[in-house]
Amino acid sequence: MDSGNVAWVLASSALVCMMIPALALFYGGMVGSRRILNMMMMCFGGASLVAVLWALFGYSLAFGNSVGGLGLIGDITEFPGLSQVLVADDGASIPVALFAAFQLFFACVTTALVAGAAAGRMKFGAWMLFAGIWATVVYFPVAHWVFAFSSADGSVVGGWIASGIGAIDFAGGTAVHMNAGAAALALALVLGKSSGWPKMEHTKPHSRPLVLLGAGLLWVGWFGFNAGSALSAGQSAAVVFLNTAVAASAGLLAWALVERLRHGAATSMGAASGLISALVAITPACGAVSPLGAVAIGLIAGAVCSLAIELKFRLGYDDSLDVVGVHLVGGILGTLLIGLFATESAPNAKSGLFYGGGFELLGIQAIATVSVLAYSFCVTWVLAKILDKTIGLRIKPEDEMRGIDLAAHSELAYLVDEDPVELGSPQRA
Repeated sequence: MDSGNVAWVLASSALVCMMIPALALFYGGMVGSRRILNMMMMCFGGASLVAVLWALFGYSLAFGNSVGGLGLIGDITEFPGLSQVLVADDGASIPVALFAAFQLFFACVTTALVAGAAAGRMKFGAWMLFAGIWATVVYFPVAHWVFAFSSADGSVVGGWIASGIGAIDFAGGTAVHMNAGAAALALALVLGKSSGWPKMEHTKPHSRPLVLLGAGLLWVGWFGFNAGSALSAGQSAAVVFLNTAVAASAGLLAWALVERLRHGAATSMGAASGLISALVAITPACGAVSPLGAVAIGLIAGAVCSLAIELKFRLGYDDSLDVVGVHLVGGILGTLLIGLFATESAPNAKSGLFYGGGFELLGIQAIATVSVLAYSFCVTWVLAKILDKTIGLRIKPEDEMRGIDLAAHSELAYLVDEDPVELGSPQRA
């Protein structure tokens, strides 16, 4: 084992872990002051539950040898409880335990992303049950499709997207962002619109500085997310790191420019959203394109996603924190644009249409995109419907209007003199 590679992936794992509280801040600033605790608890709670499931059976389902050689799901009996990773594998470049920890945080972050579509109106207990089942039946199988590669000697059979059709997804545009975005859309449709939607004074962002802080920390964490996926401290990680940096910057500028042209001002919320949309788009493409290609992808994502967030008003679905407009649309753009901007000189070593590769790679990327979208949306919709008909997903209308924090957690984030005392609802500072 190379100590430099081990150190880099250890550091990257910590950076990806930091994305969980960063996302909680990013989402928390976007909701009303009486909804921030619930939003942050959905992020922390869902992530914590998924981490435990990952240790019990999730890693096996995602990275176990493909059952029947079909590339659909890993063998759940291969790594139960992860006890097998306690012994070092002499043939591995990094410890299997470290790889399992690194990928654990991918599962946690993906699940937390879905919470943004349900902000302020979903029972916390229902969310926790949903998060655990969703990770099991949606994320773990899709992660196997996308991230589990077959070994060179044939001893391990991987997922059908990674090894079967050979689609490029360096760090999770399909398994993470499109997957979460499609699930968020399905959950939002089943939950229904918030009270008073779309004109909801009580749910406006209460802290734009928190949104910017969360976005900035997500940007830092994303270097571990993307460059850490190289699993080594070398040329590939360096190229990915650079591409991630320039794409994110381009996305921020593009969103700000579109806002300035359309509405007369570049807003802080727009800057944060442009940054994240470009990071989403570069995630699958970061190892496939040149820095100029990364800038192009960032610019396209920032501009298109700034328009896509308005789809919820046109189509009538309440995606509270624009998971669909940013993560679903950004993930689709990044995955498909690989088919245009991929260059053989980049770490993935494949050429897209603009570099003489023809339409073949674009077609492969499209198959991966449609497959993940269809599976994630359909299974999530069925799961949400079942839970809604059995335990119910929505909180009481009166709790939704006064803010979910008191109803779900018996707390308020900010206690000031003018806050009314809620009888029967204990408050803790």
